[in-house]
Parts: sequence; structure tokens; C-alpha cells
Amino acid sequence: MAKNRAFIILDRDGVINYESKNYIKTPEEWLPIPGSLEAIALLTQAGYTIAVATNQSGVGRGYYTEADLALIHRKMLNSVKALGGKVDQVFYCPHLPDDHCTCRKPGIGLFEQIADYYQLDLRGIISIGDSLRDIKSALKVGCEPILVLTGNGEQTLLNNRELVDEIPVFPDLLSAIRKLLQKEPHV
Repeated sequence: MAKNRAFIILDRDGVINYESKNYIKTPEEWLPIPGSLEAIALLTQAGYTIAVATNQSGVGRGYYTEADLALIHRKMLNSVKALGGKVDQVFYCPHLPDDHCTCRKPGIGLFEQIADYYQLDLRGIISIGDSLRDIKSALKVGCEPILVLTGNGEQTLLNNRELVDEIPVFPDLLSAIRKLLQKEPHV
């Protein structure tokens, strides 16, 4: 496996785009969080490869199809590209929580898919999420998790105050990426 390189894993809903309790079922419902697309562009320009790992149980629930999800992801990818950024791959779990699959976060299946696809050792790779399940799956594979307070982040932090002492916490993706890039000017 390749040693850690300029690579980062992002959750989608609540990190890149607004979360919806009713699920994001169409491209029109997919709305980026201010600054998130710019953050991805900054990462791209700094030489990072960006993968997205996202639970998408709305497919399993029948709220939207995998074809609908592909259209939503196309909008996200095109929106990022318009600002000079690139999400290299999107890995998603379409299963319901009761399916007990290994890919649904906090399981590690999506992270294993990423490691296999890129022939990458995930130890030390930054993973940014807004939910405890994002943090747990990242820790299980040796990633360095970051919590953002967008999406479910504020509630996650409220329910898990110890996270402040254990992992970096930022208001949003853009502030996290700006700090990350300040620490790594060589990238």
C-alpha cells in the first residue's frame, strides 16, 4: 500500500452540503454549505486527492434511486469543478441501518473501499465529518478525524463534549481546511 500522501476523506451531508431530515432526493435539493466548495478547491490546488464517504440510506428507503443519487453527485462534482476543485471519487453506502452492512458508518466498509481503490494506508489520513459515526469510523481505521459544527456537528459536540479534547473541532469545512493548509505549507 502507498504511504500517506496528500489525501483527505470528507463526509457529504452536513460537511459539503446542507443536511436535510427529509433527505436530499434531487439535484435541486443539494445545496452547498457556504465556503465548502471553496475549501475543496483549496485542497485541490494544494495537491490533495479528495474522496467522499457518505451514508445514503435514502436509496435503501426508496426515497430516491441510485440514478437520482448519481445526478446529485454530478451536480456536486460540477459545482466543485466550477471553482477549480475536484472530488476524485464518491463512495456511498445505500443500506438501511437495520441491514447491518459493514459499509454504513460507523462501520469501516467505505474506508476499506477507499483504501483498496487507492492502495492507500489510511493511518494518519484526515477525515472530516459532522456526526459521531463519521468520527468513530475514521478512528477505527487510524484516520485523524476532524469534526465540523455544520450539519449535525453542533449536536454531536453537545452530546459528546469530550470530543473537544480528543479531536480538532472547527466551525465549518473552510475553516478546517484553511488551518490544515497553514500547518502543511509544503503540500
